[in-house]
Amino acid sequence: MADSYLQADDVTALADARDAVKDLDSLSRQFGRSISDSFAKAASGSRQLEDVLRNVGSRLTEIGLKAALKPLGEALTSGLESLVTTGGSSLLGGLSLNAMGNVFDGGRVRPFATGGVVATPTYFPMQGGVGLMGESGPEAILPLARGADGRLGVAASGSSPTTNVVVNIATSDAESFRRSETQVSAALARAVARGQRAL
Repeated sequence: MADSYLQADDVTALADARDAVKDLDSLSRQFGRSISDSFAKAASGSRQLEDVLRNVGSRLTEIGLKAALKPLGEALTSGLESLVTTGGSSLLGGLSLNAMGNVFDGGRVRPFATGGVVATPTYFPMQGGVGLMGESGPEAILPLARGADGRLGVAASGSSPTTNVVVNIATSDAESFRRSETQVSAALARAVARGQRAL
């Protein structure tokens, strides 16, 4: 049975989709008006067809450029807005070491040096620009650690599970056990190795 309510992420996604459809509608109306006006001028003889086509191409380029630059403008506006709302004291008083894994979210610094989850789109500073994470769903930030073998990877916390192996051997005499002890040990070592690979 489907849930009769929407999650907060679903509501945000629907609002984003609605805004995108509105933007598309606006762009298509602008494009339609531009073409209609241009061909009307060509039909009335006030313009040459070559000029009309050049004008349509120029207008399409302008509309496309505005649409492509809109997200950048919004990101810059958002960044400047958060700078203004946090006040000048955050420029010096809130100085933090970004090498320790910080992310800026709404003008606040969110430390992620020990890991975490980003559930909503979040901008963060990068050398020469701004990065975006969490734009298509939750993303995990995992701290890396260097193991004893020198390899870098995600550090698992906790201890490895304990595996108990019980072997019962029934034999009629000790001498027959001593003769097969090496074979039993090798078979047991292979079984344990297969079990560890499957974990």
